[in-house]
Order: sequence, then C-alpha cells, then structure tokens
Amino acid sequence: RGRLHTVRAMFLALKEMRRAPVRFGLLMAAIALLVFLILFQFTLQNGLITSFVGAIRNQSAPVLVYAVDGQRTLQGSVITDPMRAAVAGVDGVAEVGDIAASTFTVTAGGVLGDATVFGYTVESLGAPRALASGRLPAADGEVVASAADAADGFAVGDAVRVEPGGYTMTVVGLADDIQLNVTPTLFGSFATYAAALRARNPDATSAPTGALAVRPADGVSAGEVADRISAASLDIEAFTRADAADETPGVAQVRSSFLVIFLLYGLVVPLLTGLFFLIITFQKAGALTLLRAVGAPAGRLVRSLLVQVVIVMAVGVAIGVALYAPVSTRRLGGIPLRFETGAVVFWTVLLVSFGTLSSLVSARRVLRIDPIAATTGAGAGR
Repeated sequence: RGRLHTVRAMFLALKEMRRAPVRFGLLMAAIALLVFLILFQFTLQNGLITSFVGAIRNQSAPVLVYAVDGQRTLQGSVITDPMRAAVAGVDGVAEVGDIAASTFTVTAGGVLGDATVFGYTVESLGAPRALASGRLPAADGEVVASAADAADGFAVGDAVRVEPGGYTMTVVGLADDIQLNVTPTLFGSFATYAAALRARNPDATSAPTGALAVRPADGVSAGEVADRISAASLDIEAFTRADAADETPGVAQVRSSFLVIFLLYGLVVPLLTGLFFLIITFQKAGALTLLRAVGAPAGRLVRSLLVQVVIVMAVGVAIGVALYAPVSTRRLGGIPLRFETGAVVFWTVLLVSFGTLSSLVSARRVLRIDPIAATTGAGAGR
C-alpha cells in the first residue's frame, strides 16, 4: 500500500512537471549554475593553496624550524649557528637537516620564466614524499620538478638553465603538488641550490639555510618535538609539516575569503528552492484545494511535492557536476586544478538535504489545506 501511494505521488509530480517544463527547467538550470560555481571555486581554492605551499606540505621532513624574524617563510628565514645548536640540543630530536628555497629566472623549454629551487641536505628531510614518475636526484645538478609544469619544459630529461650564469639542472623525476609560490618548483640537493645561487650572484660566498628539517626520535610525536623546539629559544619557532603549510602567510586569508563565499552559496540554494516551491504552492492553491475536496490524501500531495524537490535538485546537481568535470582537469594560469570527488559528494548531500528541508514550508501549507475551502474559494494561502 505504501509503495502504491509513492507511485501515485510520483505520477502526480511528473505530470505537473510536464505541464510546466519551462518553470521547472529554469530552476534546474539555476541550481546547476550554482553547483558549478561552488565546485569550481572549491577546486580553485585548493589549487591556489597547493600552488602556494604544496612544496612545504609534500616534502618529507616531519618538523620545520624557522627563524622568528622570517615570518614563517623559507625565503625570509635565515638560520644561524646558535639557532642550530638550540634545535640539536632539544630532547626528542633524532636528526636535523638544512633546507632553503629561492626563486630564480630560468630558461625551460626555450622560454624565459621564473622557477623556485628547493634545496635539502638530507634526502629524507626535505625531498618530495612521493614521485609521479622518474627518480629522486642522485647527484648534484639533478632535480625533481612539479608534474603540473612538465609540459612547460620541466619534464623528465629536460634541462633547466639558470639565468644569468648558465648553471644547468637536469630533471630526473616529477612529483605532484610540490609547487611553491605558484611557480614551477625544482627539488634538489643543497649543493644544487647553492650552485644556482652562485650562478645568479657570483659574489655569493655561501648559501644561507632557510629552515631546519627535523626528524623526531622514536616514540616522540612531531607535535611534541615542535613544541619543545619552540620553547627552547625565543629566536626560533617550529611547526609540524601540516602546520607549517597552514601557517604560511596568506593561506588563512585565502581560506577565510572562500569560506564566506561557500556560506553564501549554502544559503542561496535552499532559499531559492524553498521560495520556488512556496510560490508554486500558492499558485496552484485552488487545484490543491479541489484535490483535497475530492478525497486526495494530504500525504500524497506532500509526497508529490517532495518528489518534485528531489528530482529538481538531483537533475540540477547532475548538470552542475557535468559542467564542472571538464573544467576541473584544466590549468588556470599557473594553478593546476583537479576533480574534487570529496567536494562533489559533500556538496551534493548538503544541497539536496537543505533544498528538501527548505521545501517543508510548502509542505506545511499543503497539510493545512481544509477540503471545505473548495466551497468558499479559499486555498493554500489561508
């Protein structure tokens, strides 16, 4: 019996939608556009943040230590010998390595542009955590490049020349999501980094260390070691790998800006859906009243309304995802984008749920219809 009621409600819902295809089609198109914008901006946010700090998030050191004056950036931080000694003396520190990064003018693929060179002294404390292809550097002058830039002269086997100076680095591997400062990024030995620095500035006598990479001892968490290091000296501050990426200047501001946009979208979609079906309920008040007068159960009319909501939301979301899919695999300037499956699932569930809940206002109107109103001309708006 319950299945029969559901079938009848679905039949009634589809029949009404066929009678007003333009009205329902416009709502589906509006929802599809909003879904597309939400997913695209979510992907843009993740791509932007990854392009800024992917090298920090996806390098192998569990803990990074900066000079306080460096404001949590590799380029601004300079580690001194007293700072190094303070870190080495902290209980729970098993190994310490040096890392540094700077942006250089390079020629890659015959084109002059910028690239960031990231140098490390210990492979397990600064190299990319995973490779997409190729291998890690085995000698000075070899580098791993960001896979997103392979087509721009940074593929395995390509030569990248520092300008001026002419120092040449050979790409031997590619890794995903290792860009820094939205530029092509090259990971190599600290000696490779120092050579690039001397090629750019022949007067440079040494390459300063930008941060210390720390491995905690067995049984000590990265968070514990970071706290101990920060407490050891007022001149240094330590972060876990994830915190170092999140605390990079600009990351929190980008996230908060996009969060406001997402909250607005999260309000617009259910309000749009709820208002649309409320208006429809008012417009067909007379028909609903007559249906109630001839014996149509209120529950069937409510189920019909909910079926329409689910269909409209499902079709709108499906169209929005279909529009988003080809765009999400492209590259926007220097920012690589990717299809965010988790975001699709999350926003689909959220928007369909909110849209359905917002339609309950219209459902209450239907439940309040008095069949006797058919003899007085009153309707759902009463």
